[in-house]
Amino acid sequence: MALKVIGAGYGRTGTASLKLALERLGLGPCHHMSEVLPSPERVALWTRIGQGEAKSNPALWDEAFEGYNATVDWPSCTHWRALMAHYPDAKIILSRRDAGKWFTSVNETILNPDVNEKVALSPMGPMLDANIWQLFDRRLADREHMMACFEQHCAQVVAGVPADRLLVFEARDGWGSLCSFLGVDVPNEPYPHVNSMEDTKRFMQALAQQTNDGAQTASKADVDAIYEKRSPTS
Repeated sequence: MALKVIGAGYGRTGTASLKLALERLGLGPCHHMSEVLPSPERVALWTRIGQGEAKSNPALWDEAFEGYNATVDWPSCTHWRALMAHYPDAKIILSRRDAGKWFTSVNETILNPDVNEKVALSPMGPMLDANIWQLFDRRLADREHMMACFEQHCAQVVAGVPADRLLVFEARDGWGSLCSFLGVDVPNEPYPHVNSMEDTKRFMQALAQQTNDGAQTASKADVDAIYEKRSPTS
């Protein structure tokens, strides 16, 4: 199964909501970090990919996305160039938001330095470092640097993807531009909104405590709960 949609947007740009939207539009299952964190096998696979093994062994992409029609969020968005080349018919969605609001969100949640210091001691640490933390030179608390990296990434995607393959998307845009880009009908229901900053903050704090207590991966029940609670913002 070849990917049909590749999300190039960083985490905390509405990627969990976008995952649900793509699945509602018939383009699921959609890969997301929530598919990785509870699975020791996927954590190990993405560690290998993050450390560069897919450059010499591109079959790892097909292994990582077996059974999936789409992917959004980290860890895959880090590798948007390689994925765009490996899946030449896939469309690319760059989810984004205001850089300052993005930093506030990641700093409180998935890239909180104190939380990641604890998670780093688990098998998830090398996977997160190879696919995410290195993107920011591990300067996760440096607001200006993080914002500059975010803006640079968005600019590189816009410059590097042919216009007819790219949608620049914000969650507030809702169904319209997304459905038009994908050539599907607009559903008669609100665009999904899940994974609020407060919900994600609680999840990350719980993950830090669990890894401090010896857990090797995230709790599947905690991950599933992200999608069960709808919220005003994603």
